[in-house]
Amino acid sequence: MVMLLALTSAVVYGVSDFLGGTVSRRATAVRALLLGLPAGLALIVAGAAFGGAPSADGLAWGFGAGVAGGAGMLAFYRALARGPMSVVAPVSALAAAVLPVAAGVLRGERLDAPVVVGVVLCLVAIGLVSMEKDDGARVAAARRPQDSGPLVAGLAGVCFGVFFILLKEAGGHGGLWPIAASRTANLAVAVLAAAYLVRRHGALPGPAVRGRPLIALAVASGVLDAAANTLYFVAARSGMLSLAAVLTSLYPAITVLMARFAYSERLRAVQRVGMALAAAGVALVTVG
Repeated sequence: MVMLLALTSAVVYGVSDFLGGTVSRRATAVRALLLGLPAGLALIVAGAAFGGAPSADGLAWGFGAGVAGGAGMLAFYRALARGPMSVVAPVSALAAAVLPVAAGVLRGERLDAPVVVGVVLCLVAIGLVSMEKDDGARVAAARRPQDSGPLVAGLAGVCFGVFFILLKEAGGHGGLWPIAASRTANLAVAVLAAAYLVRRHGALPGPAVRGRPLIALAVASGVLDAAANTLYFVAARSGMLSLAAVLTSLYPAITVLMARFAYSERLRAVQRVGMALAAAGVALVTVG
């Protein structure tokens, strides 16, 4: 059951990230989140209302997870707008997978030798997948780290890893209310980011999300992300943190596949090696 829930979560995350990245490329990350997050929150609150009563501990852990997740989404959408999805998605996923594995070890989860080897392969893969062509645009990005897609993707991955860990701590009490608290925190982070940008620039920078198709994509991204959060939460609650988080972190396969057909994105040879190592690493972690 844990494997099925986590893998389904990975598929839904992958589709959600592709849709959110598409909106971010035409508008901005903050604008995309301000449309998608309320829709996802409404869905979760409706579902939580039919479950158990909220608990203080569950709400606290969920809100903390949401702060980390909200920061991760801002960084991730910015990375998707700055770099190719086929690089950004794997880097963020691998960074997100390593932290929960480490946390699982500290919690007493037993790791076999193949899992250890898989984590090492994932770390090597992060470096290889992050290698982009050294042209003038990349040199300029190196001077401005906030504009480097892989670097920002790594930061997003760390935030997502913290999200996975804290959401696991919410435990099995309170139904889906920890997820509702998490989505509330997501929205709070996005609103604070928007307020900062308005204060700094006088208005939200970048074009608005216009047109029914683009608005629908933003809303769908938020709804799917909320659904994926719920699937992961149930998976982590039912089994080991390391297993649930690593399987959920397979979502880049869906994002990369969709980007390949939609944007005809291609990987360099060294990046393909990194992707192969990433697949091998995640497979070893899963089998172990």
